[in-house]
Order: sequence, then C-alpha cells, then structure tokens
Amino acid sequence: MTEWTIRGSEGLDLLGKTDLPSGKAHAVAVIVHGFKGYMDYGMFPSLAWCAAEEGVIAHRFNLAHSGMTRDIKTFEKPELFARDTWRFQVEDVMCVVRAIRSGALAGDGVPLVLIGHSRGGATCLLTAGLHADELRELGGVVTINAPHSCCRMSHELRDRLLHDGFMESPSARTGQVLTIGAGWLRDQIDHPEDHDLLAIAGRIRARALVIHGESDHTVEPRSAVSITQALALPTEPVFVSGGDHVLNTPNPWPPSENPPPQLGETLDRLASFLREIHPLADR
Repeated sequence: MTEWTIRGSEGLDLLGKTDLPSGKAHAVAVIVHGFKGYMDYGMFPSLAWCAAEEGVIAHRFNLAHSGMTRDIKTFEKPELFARDTWRFQVEDVMCVVRAIRSGALAGDGVPLVLIGHSRGGATCLLTAGLHADELRELGGVVTINAPHSCCRMSHELRDRLLHDGFMESPSARTGQVLTIGAGWLRDQIDHPEDHDLLAIAGRIRARALVIHGESDHTVEPRSAVSITQALALPTEPVFVSGGDHVLNTPNPWPPSENPPPQLGETLDRLASFLREIHPLADR
C-alpha cells in the first residue's frame, strides 16, 4: 500500500492510498467514501484489499471537502466540510481519474471501475453519467447502500437551511458538531440538471452492481430498486440479508479478523463483478 497526494476541487489536496495486485492488473478502481466517511473507515480497506486480490489496482481517498486529513481521530478541517457540494465530489473523482490517465497514479490503459458507499455511491453514479462521453474506459460502477436522490431533506428542512445558511450535523464518531452549508442546497437549486440522479444514471453505458443492506435504516433499501430501474443496462439489485448501513462493520475494522457475514457477502459479490471486467481491447 502506498500513499499519495494530488490536487482536487478548489485546488485542495486529495489524500489517498493505493493497494496494488501482486500480478498484472486487469482494471483500476476508484473507491469513494460517504457522508462523514473517509478512506480508512470500516469497510473501505476491505473493499480495496478485495479489489487488489482480484487483480485490480485500488485507489481510495478522502474527498477534498470531507474535512478529514490523514489523522483519523478528528475532522481536522470542519470548515471544508461546511462548503461541500455534489459537484465538488464529482470533480474530485474526475481529478483521480485524470491522474490515472496521466500516469501520476497507477492504472492507465485498463478499464476503470467506480465503487462508492452511501453518498459516495451516488457520487459515482453522477460522475459516470455526467462524464459518460469522457469516461470511455469505464468498465463498471458499484454502489453500496446508495441513495437514489441528491437531496432527501423535507421541504421544511430545506427552507430552514436556506434561511439560516447552515445546519448542524453532529458526528457520533468524533463528538464534533459539523455544519452543512446552504451552498450544498443552493448548488442543487441553481443547477438541477447536474443533480437529477436517476436521469443522470440513465446515461451510464457500463455494467453496474447495486448492493443494499436489507436492514439499512439510514438509506432506504428501495433506493436500490430505483437506481437499477434507472440504469441503461439491465441489472437487478442485490440485497444483503441483515445488512445495516455499514454492512455491520465496526470502525475501525481489524484486518486480521474475518469480516461480518454481511460484509463478507458484499466482498464476494464485488469479487465476482470485478472478475468479469473485460480489457479495453475486447469492448
């Protein structure tokens, strides 16, 4: 595993890690965390290790406006968290993709797979759809417990956020009181064409794996149905029995221990999906 830093949205640092396969790689994966997440949270190292075991270069990183640095104990830059938007996140993913293409990161010349959990899954769908013409090398998209909409707030909460300019969002992990800035919602209002998640997902011309825990109480499992119905290529959602929003994976997760059954099933599904990614020359 190697660490790296490249420039992301607003010229901010993207801090990342790469897990390399032991042999020749047949694909490269970009792994995107969710709301209040980070590249080392819970399941993310396991997702990267799974990909590497299947011959896939795995890049995971902290989104530029996540507020996280390499210090996993705290949101060291909460002011960035307050400025986050969907479009910044899509830009971050594309910065990683372009770094791969330029040779700054490993993986040029093989199919690309976007893998995201929760809000990161929605970011992967947005990226793949909004940049469908540019992402000719896209071999697949994997979402895990992803929402089917960019904004799930009630109208009352939306009005309050626009009026107050911010909304408090406590972190149970660190005890910090983070804030969501009104810019997150204003950007969606000003640019609705960039935030219609299901319509954008319909532009994706690559295979998809849509996984959702049946016991997810954070993002409703029916989101997986909505996503699969919107995709251009036919696919069926995969529901993980007993799986909660983090697939029953504690944070941190000791790599020496066997994964919880729900994470284990997800890793098996991911491994099977990655084995079927075809070389660019065969597409």
